[in-house]
Amino acid sequence: MKVVSFGGGHGLAATLKALRNVTPDITALVTVADNGGSSGRLREEFNSLPPGDLRMALAALCGDDEWGRNWADLMQYRFTSEGDLNGHALGNLLLAALWDRDSDPIKGLERVGALLKVVGRVLPMSLQPLDIEGTFRNWQGTQVIRGQKEVAIGKGGLENISLIPSDARSTPEGLQAIASADWLTLGPGSWFSSVLPHLLLEEQRKAICTAKARKIIVLNLDANPDASGDEFAGYSPADHLKLIRKYAPDLKCDFAIADESIMARGESGKELQSIVNDMEGSLIVADLAVIPGSNHHDPGKLSSVFRNIFSSEVIR
Repeated sequence: MKVVSFGGGHGLAATLKALRNVTPDITALVTVADNGGSSGRLREEFNSLPPGDLRMALAALCGDDEWGRNWADLMQYRFTSEGDLNGHALGNLLLAALWDRDSDPIKGLERVGALLKVVGRVLPMSLQPLDIEGTFRNWQGTQVIRGQKEVAIGKGGLENISLIPSDARSTPEGLQAIASADWLTLGPGSWFSSVLPHLLLEEQRKAICTAKARKIIVLNLDANPDASGDEFAGYSPADHLKLIRKYAPDLKCDFAIADESIMARGESGKELQSIVNDMEGSLIVADLAVIPGSNHHDPGKLSSVFRNIFSSEVIR
């Protein structure tokens, strides 16, 4: 089965690690709006795509042998020094070098993918670096915040979110993958900075909504309101689905996957079930956390859910 997964950062990496145990035909479509840390510095210096989320996706799909695992570890290695290399990930520098030499982001990703013996393919959602702008309403009034790292920790209710430039083009290879896919997955991850951007790019949103592929939304684990720095703190999975419906009202989902802790919250679980029903989907509830109370999905548990969904649909 052909699967296209949308996201960025650790959330997408968890999905990819789960899927690689189910099918070898995976395309990861990755956000390109990171403006912080090593990625932000390289993006500014070379006027290139930010490599960090792409690097993480490549590492998640690396070959499951000694060669692949060793290279995946090296790709994630960060330098520690008092000089300019401090904080840079080796994989970021490798991608930046290939892009600077060849001026071809897709070719550079394919070269690194071959080196890591990745299962599937990693593509940027756009071939130009993007910015995210969010409008929040909080105790200070209305605030307009620009930048992925800034929007990710924005406080208050999200009133609007958009991409800059607003007319950015989707990656042609990504649109082709969506058109030929059997399944599309969206989430989990930082909802404002890694998930919603895929529905803000007009060409890609239309391709997702009209695709013949069946669609799966992987919801974040039950948010911890006290989690410092987590953008989804205070936003429930039901709120996340409301945001999807706001920015992609035509998007239907066949399945939404939620952790069992969410359904234990009474009214929150009922609201989530109602929204999934409105999106014409089925809600699947399972134990998905690495450990109880964690905000990180266990790829093995998620893999089991994907396998059950795919096998039941084939039988049907």
